[in-house]
Amino acid sequence: MRIFRILNNNAVVVYDGSQEKIVMGKGIAFQKKRNDIVPKSKVEKVFLLRDKSSEKFQQILATLPEKHIDIAERIISHAEGYLEAPLNDHIHIALTDHLSFALERLEQGFPIQNKLTNEIKFLYKKEFDVGMWAKEEIKKELGVDIPMDEVAHIALHVHTAKMDSPSMSESLQTATVLRDFVEKVEETVGITIEDTSINYQRLITHLRFALNRVEEGSNFEPIDEDMLDLIQTKYKEAYETSAEVARYLKEEYGITFPDSEIAYIALHIQRLLRA
Repeated sequence: MRIFRILNNNAVVVYDGSQEKIVMGKGIAFQKKRNDIVPKSKVEKVFLLRDKSSEKFQQILATLPEKHIDIAERIISHAEGYLEAPLNDHIHIALTDHLSFALERLEQGFPIQNKLTNEIKFLYKKEFDVGMWAKEEIKKELGVDIPMDEVAHIALHVHTAKMDSPSMSESLQTATVLRDFVEKVEETVGITIEDTSINYQRLITHLRFALNRVEEGSNFEPIDEDMLDLIQTKYKEAYETSAEVARYLKEEYGITFPDSEIAYIALHIQRLLRA
């Protein structure tokens, strides 16, 4: 493989036969020039350039700080090992670009915000672990202490890069619906729900599966009429709250829960009211 273009000290564009590729490795371009041979011992990652996204990747490698590119690549490698699964190649563009911008903002004193941090932390636990690993590495290597809101951003990038995972917008939609549901419950009954409590986690888990059923068009678990009547009378406030929030989700997101599901959600709300 001969060098066609040097992007930075650790990345070059090469021609391997008729194929154009990006080759990365520590110091791979050090004291090199166009048409020099790439030492195989230096090669750590190879990317085949197939579409317009390759132009964006080359631009990132040529313009962003090498220290940002390096830490992003280390996070990606750690994520693939920790999750025991390959990630979509697009994460090398999306995460690197996002992370570099976030680091620049933090270094300039601007805050990073993420209203869905709690939901992302619960929904995507292993990916959040990757984000926490990234937090430690960034602090050690760059001296920047990223906030938990940025950890959640990293986790979401990792999650959506998993093969067959929902898109970023779909993952954000799920987290947003769950956040809005919890906030609506808090507003309706006048309580604050602790996101570390077991009852909160049970509610979120139940809602997540309920949303999956709606999305997939699956049948909901039926409920006995006597059981439904009992919940409606014995746990009246919880049931009315569940029904009110269900109406809100239908109006805002077009999500429709049957009566049986509203009743089961009411049982979770009742646990929160008792806490």
